[in-house]
Amino acid sequence: MPEHRRLGDFTTDSRVLFIAAVAVVVATAGVAVGFVLLKLIYLCTNIAYFGEFSLAHLHIEDHKLGLWAVLVPVAGSLVVGLMARFGSDKIRGHGIPEAIEAILLGRSKLSLKVAILKPLSSAIAIGTGGPFGAEGPIIMTGGAVGSLLAQILPVTDNERKTLLVAGAAAGMTTVFGTPIAAIMLAVELLLFEWSPRSFIPVAVAAIVADVERTALGMPSPLFPFDGAVDITLTGLGCWVLIGLAGGLLSGLLTLFVYACEDGFEKLPIHWMWWPMLGGLVVGLGGLIEPSALGVGYDNISRLLTGHTIATAALLLLAVKAVIWAVALGSGTSGGVLAPLLIMGGALGAAFSGYLPAADGGFWPLLAMAATMGGTMRSPLTATFFAVELTGNTHVLVPLITACSAAHLMTVLLMKRSVLTEKIARHGHHITREYRVDPFQLTRVGEVMTREVESVPASMTLYRAAAFLTLPTTRHPSFPVVDEASHVLGIIDPPSVIAWRRAGRHRNTTLGELLAGSKITLAYPDEYLEVLAEKLMKANVAHLPVVSRDEEKLTGYVGWKDLMRVRLKQRAEERDRSSSLEGAFRKKAKAETKA
Repeated sequence: MPEHRRLGDFTTDSRVLFIAAVAVVVATAGVAVGFVLLKLIYLCTNIAYFGEFSLAHLHIEDHKLGLWAVLVPVAGSLVVGLMARFGSDKIRGHGIPEAIEAILLGRSKLSLKVAILKPLSSAIAIGTGGPFGAEGPIIMTGGAVGSLLAQILPVTDNERKTLLVAGAAAGMTTVFGTPIAAIMLAVELLLFEWSPRSFIPVAVAAIVADVERTALGMPSPLFPFDGAVDITLTGLGCWVLIGLAGGLLSGLLTLFVYACEDGFEKLPIHWMWWPMLGGLVVGLGGLIEPSALGVGYDNISRLLTGHTIATAALLLLAVKAVIWAVALGSGTSGGVLAPLLIMGGALGAAFSGYLPAADGGFWPLLAMAATMGGTMRSPLTATFFAVELTGNTHVLVPLITACSAAHLMTVLLMKRSVLTEKIARHGHHITREYRVDPFQLTRVGEVMTREVESVPASMTLYRAAAFLTLPTTRHPSFPVVDEASHVLGIIDPPSVIAWRRAGRHRNTTLGELLAGSKITLAYPDEYLEVLAEKLMKANVAHLPVVSRDEEKLTGYVGWKDLMRVRLKQRAEERDRSSSLEGAFRKKAKAETKA
């Protein structure tokens, strides 16, 4: 079959239909887990602060505990520390780095223990005042559900990864009602690929989750905002400015979190007790600004109304940043998205008085998205997230502008994000830049050696050994060809030694020695990814290249040719040139000759 008919844009086949069907089940389970977790948070809050066994949504700042409220986060953090030590230490943190590690390093396998303890520990931590969101734990738990179901079924590692991410996307959709942002989070952060085989099941899971959460009566959009803004050059400059400010804030927050983590690492006590110390800071912060405790969704609503004054916004930002960074650095369980929205929104509210007039909440909204996008290094996710949270598509251009500016700021200032720094501290480097593999674009005929030195099949074993040891011999191996230039095999020093040790006579010809042997061949129209697989399977460094029609020797290719393609790609990214500069050089060269 001709190459152009055999190959297509994608390698996805009908197997994706089965994985998409499984993703529907994963999404339903993810919605159930997310719904239960939200109710557990309410229950823990009501028991801890109000002494009521109720699922009603009561506000932490309305408690009547006085100074005793300082001990509530301490007690909750102690329980989380015990669960982490004697249950699973994978429940520590905000969930997304752990999901990434499972995808990249753990064959996308998460345990049942994590699926149970992660939401439970997060509900306790957040319900007792922890300044976190529920989305990170639900993303982790939804991913665990997808992984567990995939471990039961006969699937590949890539399919298991897809189902893990499908569960994560369903979990995020459950909390916020943002299916498009959940899909974008999968593409920008979790899948580490862009292909229909993974995109379609993840999209199915997010869409199903959104439909099911709506059937459960969960609101959407979560934070309605109908403000608009005129698109002007001045406005453009201010969108960029607020984006850069959000990016700077996200960088500072990342540094603060890991500075706190480093501080806890130096303490002469077991890490099980660290969350208690973090809980003490949370409790003290709650005395200063009670609204900084818990998930804080009410803060987001107030910020989007535009009625938060600058001093109140700065106080909320300062307290939330301190207790969030310290608590997260202590290793407790909780998410980062909601706190980032609150802190970014507070920054936008503080700046609003110095920026052009706009509908109330516009600048906090831009700052929310920019801070989230800069911290997570996911500008598209942050943009669509803000649009879906508010149900407002009229601010799409300002949002993508601010998120892009924040992304630029953090990429230039910091090597890693708050999500990947923890993975790096575990000794693993990951890259989030996706490119087309040059092995998929380059054919063997473009890199092979065309002027091939070969040896005749009539050459004796004795002559071959002498030839290979000559100082003028330039290569370690040579193809052996018959009179019609058909390749019979490859000769190299190890094969000669093997034949001599096997007692083969010195006057035996290479044709006789290679008769009946299996030879791996390459073809000029094959892509290098196929060549690399052939080299590995044959366990050789070089392969003869033959024409498909007559199978005559036309070239020779080896692993060094593959490496040259990689070096060429690096050179294309590194070396700078311009047509104007080339013209000047050409003119100077001509004048020199004259």
